[in-house]
Amino acid sequence: MMRNMLQGKLHRVKVTQADLHYEGSCAIDQDFLDAAGILENETIHLWNVTNGNRFSTYAIAAERGSRIISVNGAAAHCASVGDILIIASFVTMSGRRGAQLAA
Repeated sequence: MMRNMLQGKLHRVKVTQADLHYEGSCAIDQDFLDAAGILENETIHLWNVTNGNRFSTYAIAAERGSRIISVNGAAAHCASVGDILIIASFVTMSGRRGAQLAA
């Protein structure tokens, strides 16, 4: 059996930009990506603490040290500048490995 397990999370980050006319994605400061173990182009799930929206997109790297969290494209309908987000990525692994990770 395979399980989806939380791999990395950015907890309560603030949206600094929302660009409806960009082609998509979420730009995240490279320092934040490194801290959470999230890779560029990786699928990410975003939970908007401010308004309750939940959505997914992919991560792109923003300039290291910029503190940018920019929600782009259609996802910009789900978040506004100043909103608080939780951003998470998941990994699929065997049930046995997942149980070891959870222990």
